[in-house]
Amino acid sequence: MPAPPLILLPGLLCDAALWRAPLRHLLPRVPCLVPSLTEHDTIHHLARHVLSLAPPQFQMAGLSMGGYVAMDVMRQAPQRVTKLALLNTSARPDTDDQLERRSGLISLSQQGKFKGVTPRLLPLLISPAHQNNRLVTRPIMEMAERTGQAAFERQQKAIMSRIDSRPHLPHITIPTLVIGGADDALTPAPITQEIANLIPESRFELLHNCGHLSPLEQPEKVSELMTEWFFAD
Repeated sequence: MPAPPLILLPGLLCDAALWRAPLRHLLPRVPCLVPSLTEHDTIHHLARHVLSLAPPQFQMAGLSMGGYVAMDVMRQAPQRVTKLALLNTSARPDTDDQLERRSGLISLSQQGKFKGVTPRLLPLLISPAHQNNRLVTRPIMEMAERTGQAAFERQQKAIMSRIDSRPHLPHITIPTLVIGGADDALTPAPITQEIANLIPESRFELLHNCGHLSPLEQPEKVSELMTEWFFAD
């Protein structure tokens, strides 16, 4: 029996280009869909949007904000998802410091300085090992430009208002792969491992020389892990 279609959920200021390497490995074997997560300003409504596009049964992977949406999909329609992967994400709500930083970035954007947002975020997004690697940094800048100011502000508002997902994780009963980056400044390894600790049927993988955007920073390793995961018996 063929594997169910796979839905890939990108992070803040990201689009399908985030998943370019995994898609090269996955598309020959399974239909893949990368929904846009730009049109709503709550995680709940973004999850409803994903469900409106999804087939009755599907597999799902989400990175960072995409992980927040994936966890909400699991609250809304757990019976529709057969396998799950959560990459570089957190089950916790924002701290006060994180909320303050996001508010500052929204203010910067509203002052007409949206193009300055991504360069400010870049040191937090990727490992020091990749800061000068244009094969990593250029796609990040291009995705942010395509996403645009208005969508960025909606995404930040959605992230800021998300709930604490930790109480809901023990209710996820499908096989779940959790991937973290050893150099991830936004969702450090203990934060990602906490997710795996709370989901009964889970596996945790920590990638070295990897920050917050693992499919761009460690494309071959992430592709290998995801291919193995979604096609394992």
